[in-house]
Amino acid sequence: MTVFVLGSINLDAVARVDDLPRPGETVAGTSLELFLGGKGANQAVAAARMGAATRLMGAVGGDDSGKSLKASLAGYGVQVADVLELSGVPTGQAHVWVANNAENMIVVTAGANALVTPQQVGSTPLEGQRVLLCQLETPATAIETLFRTGAAKGALRVLNAAPALPQGAALFPLTDILILNQTELASYAKLDREPVRLEDVSLAARKLMSRPDQTIIVTLGSAGVAAVRRDEAFLVEGKKVKAVDTVGAGDCFCGSLAAALASSMDLRDAVELANGAAALSVQKAGAAPSMPSRREVEAFLET
Repeated sequence: MTVFVLGSINLDAVARVDDLPRPGETVAGTSLELFLGGKGANQAVAAARMGAATRLMGAVGGDDSGKSLKASLAGYGVQVADVLELSGVPTGQAHVWVANNAENMIVVTAGANALVTPQQVGSTPLEGQRVLLCQLETPATAIETLFRTGAAKGALRVLNAAPALPQGAALFPLTDILILNQTELASYAKLDREPVRLEDVSLAARKLMSRPDQTIIVTLGSAGVAAVRRDEAFLVEGKKVKAVDTVGAGDCFCGSLAAALASSMDLRDAVELANGAAALSVQKAGAAPSMPSRREVEAFLET
């Protein structure tokens, strides 16, 4: 069970507000907390918490935040030898506003995350890595190098194409499993509105396929998760829970799915496990701190 994550590492500053501000509006925050964040870090923590031996490649600044975040990652059981500390560069940051209804707005400043290079990736040994997991908060050129190298090693390549960026589509042919939410699916498929029904989701997802052996997974929020292949599609319904903080729920799903797939779990079972993990994660504050253990998820799914 080995998962190799290439992705971002951020310091998340999470402010809670009664209602999200409108353009030009100032609102009072009710609290402010600092968390480990970034899609790469969050997904690596999720995979590690689900029992997978997990390596994270990325970059932080040579500042106190960078050192602290690496220590936090190691504390969650993530292997951080491939995380560079770059002097004279700030660690990535995310400023997160969370409203009482659990909706959120996020502004991300890349910092050191933007400086991960194809050369760094190409010089990293990948023997024994079952699943490669990437997002789009690090340079697409580095992801391309990882996926091309990983293909030769027989690794499963999983791309969470978030945030939706034009350069992300160029990576789809190199991807075995593509993970999107409804908004990202609509963006890449050039739809006027987000698809809701499984039939519409499947039709849009298949427009993005470049090989017959690809799988596209679309997270649908409280409605669940759709998995689409060339000749089949299925829906895993969402779990009814009271959401406290939805930040990191998608990352929890991605990391948990990678861990399940690394253990050779069937796709449907892996999606159900990851869906349960994400449902648990929204019941706690913060991104990385909310990632559940495999034992917690299995107990939750039995109830």
